[in-house]
Amino acid sequence: MIDIFSILLIVAGLCLFETISSIDNAIINAEVLSTMQERYRRWFLIWGLLFAVFIIRGVLPWLIVWITTPQLGPVGALTATFSSDPAVIEAIESSAPMLLIGGGIFLVFLFFHWLFLEPKHYGLRGERYIHSKGVWFYAIVSILLAIIVWFALARHPLLAFGAVVGSTAFFIVHGFRQNAEQQERRLMDKNLSDVSKVLYLEVIDATFSIDGVLGAFAFTLAIPLIILGNGLGAFVVRELTIGNIERIKRYIYLKNGAMYSILFLGSIMIADSFGFHIPPWLSPIITFGVVGYFLYKSIRMAKYLDLRVE
Repeated sequence: MIDIFSILLIVAGLCLFETISSIDNAIINAEVLSTMQERYRRWFLIWGLLFAVFIIRGVLPWLIVWITTPQLGPVGALTATFSSDPAVIEAIESSAPMLLIGGGIFLVFLFFHWLFLEPKHYGLRGERYIHSKGVWFYAIVSILLAIIVWFALARHPLLAFGAVVGSTAFFIVHGFRQNAEQQERRLMDKNLSDVSKVLYLEVIDATFSIDGVLGAFAFTLAIPLIILGNGLGAFVVRELTIGNIERIKRYIYLKNGAMYSILFLGSIMIADSFGFHIPPWLSPIITFGVVGYFLYKSIRMAKYLDLRVE
């Protein structure tokens, strides 16, 4: 059973990770909402939040656990990690490695895609050089996948299959995300109806939420905790969308913090899938530490830029 302190730490870590990994999404939402009528903005912020929390960040992780452990059934998948039934515990332990390695591969690939190919503010030494060698992204992730699958095959074929599924999921989601980013330009067109903009925003939100959903499994397999932590994070993102987005834009290294958190969480999931014992407090602590460091760098840079303007 999970103690109260661990539950609070996990929920706080999930909330922070969901918030920080959704910053880009919040900026897109704020820019598009500025072109919409008040009633449609309100509709998106209220009903869109319910959709984001209960459908995307609630149903999706539940479905993932249910699919990877079908013998638990729908109710068992929801409550499994709080069960003391030995059969339930054994079912979770047997299926968890496939889920963890798939999610871990997805997150690690996501980090390398950002590091090699995406435009960014360079927060650490070496990022600029690596970004200039973007062509190496596909070689790096292909070699990494081959190595992980090789070692996974020695443990269990399904573990290797989980790694391949994680890689496949990354490229599928990446394709949808690229299309969503292209659609963002259309959403700024004032001639497009507000209803269409709301629907597009929901699709974009669903696409960007995959990172938070998969990263959540580095914190816990308990679906109620994932729903609570990610739901709180989604609420914070909506609040940022409403009133504080310009301030958030000034913290230029927050995206770096999110991506390095994703690297560590993905690595933890892969290590866990191979049987390394990972204490439940490690993922939240790493997330707080990494995000805190880049927030500190962002605040210092914002102050420096303010002084230069003066």
